[in-house]
Amino acid sequence: MAVTKTPSKFFKALAAGAPAPFVEKPVRLERMIHFVAPHVEKIRAKVPDLIKQVDVVLGNLEDAIPATEKEAARKGFIKLAQENEFGNTGLWTRINALNSPWVLDDIVEIIAAVGDKLDVIMLPKVEGPWDIHYLDQLLAQLEAKHNIKKPIMIHALLETAEGVANVDHIAGASPRMHGMSLGPADLAASRAMKTTRVGGGHPSYGVLADASGDAARAFFQQDLWHYTVGRMVDACATYDLKPFYGPFGDFSDTAACEAQFRNAFLQGCAGAWTLHPSQIEIARRVFTPDPAEAAFARRILEAMPDGTGAVMVDGKMQDDATWKQAKVIVDLANLVDAKDGTSQ
Repeated sequence: MAVTKTPSKFFKALAAGAPAPFVEKPVRLERMIHFVAPHVEKIRAKVPDLIKQVDVVLGNLEDAIPATEKEAARKGFIKLAQENEFGNTGLWTRINALNSPWVLDDIVEIIAAVGDKLDVIMLPKVEGPWDIHYLDQLLAQLEAKHNIKKPIMIHALLETAEGVANVDHIAGASPRMHGMSLGPADLAASRAMKTTRVGGGHPSYGVLADASGDAARAFFQQDLWHYTVGRMVDACATYDLKPFYGPFGDFSDTAACEAQFRNAFLQGCAGAWTLHPSQIEIARRVFTPDPAEAAFARRILEAMPDGTGAVMVDGKMQDDATWKQAKVIVDLANLVDAKDGTSQ
């Protein structure tokens, strides 16, 4: 039988002097989480311009950082955070996995140096609520020690079969939970899937049309990640978290990247990772509501000010359920307008 905190204890700080957890989570636009390698000086030099272009700047300390550069990446992230003001652009870091030799120094040194600027820690390879509980308690102790005034949130990376199996328990593990991302490469290895691709589809994964005599049968490629994204979205919706699509590794195939991002957007994801500058505008375009759809959604809200009843808009019936759908689109369009300064 699972043991959970009672409601009266759930939103209490886990250390004396730590900030109280968020009851209502901050409302932020996070269409693209842009990864940077902070040990590379020329990449750090581009951060001031990046802050103006993206919704989240993430300093990556884990995969894609060589073992020999782990300490340099940590120091580079601290320098990056200290030298820039981020305004309404989020500042995140992906630390090393909890079973790594670098993770404790990642957490302790970063919180001590720039914990007051850090919005979110992305925790890789989360397998169950126990991983969240450990980081939750440690963050509270460090926040108290360093007089951090706002709680640092946790973003879980789903990269193992066990993590997906425990996704609901992970989502409800702590009020620090910000959201989750799909990590398709490590998850594929964990499941023994027969693909070396990082995100996206596979040309051999699909279904055949029904046979019709001797005619050639059409083949329709399917989405390898549809099930996992659906599970993640449901868990996040249940606990008021944000789901995200993770990396798309083929930088040369922008059309496939856009298709994968759009599938995730339509399923309920708030954004996706951008690993290459070419993916920033794709994520902006995909995770921003279409202006015509946003305008139609506004008309639904205007026609049903209290969100009840039923009305006809352009010959289509709208009711309580479609009012809720419209509100999701309008709320997102308003966030986009505030960040980008464009009228939706």
